[in-house]
Amino acid sequence: MTAPDKQKNLTQVIYGLYAVSLLLGVTGIVAIVINYLKRDEVRGSWLESHFTWQIRTFWWCVLWAVVGWITFLLLIGWLVWGVAYVWFIYRIARGWLNLNDGKPMPLG
Repeated sequence: MTAPDKQKNLTQVIYGLYAVSLLLGVTGIVAIVINYLKRDEVRGSWLESHFTWQIRTFWWCVLWAVVGWITFLLLIGWLVWGVAYVWFIYRIARGWLNLNDGKPMPLG
């Protein structure tokens, strides 16, 4: 197996860890740690955009989880969490599909 194949497989594993984090939150922590540890190995390749996409998805979800927690007593928190949950699913699905098609993620 070549290095790019290993990196693509690793990226798939990371998407899988993020997907499983919808049920077991701890796998999201494992995924973000792997993203940061292996980021240099994909730098300059089309997979770098997937790592950036995954990292941004994680941190935006953390932000929205905190906002949801802060606004929980106002009953807005439930809505914030619901929207963030759906957005997270969308980001993971879109990223994984692009990865399977061999496409980089659009970043902007």
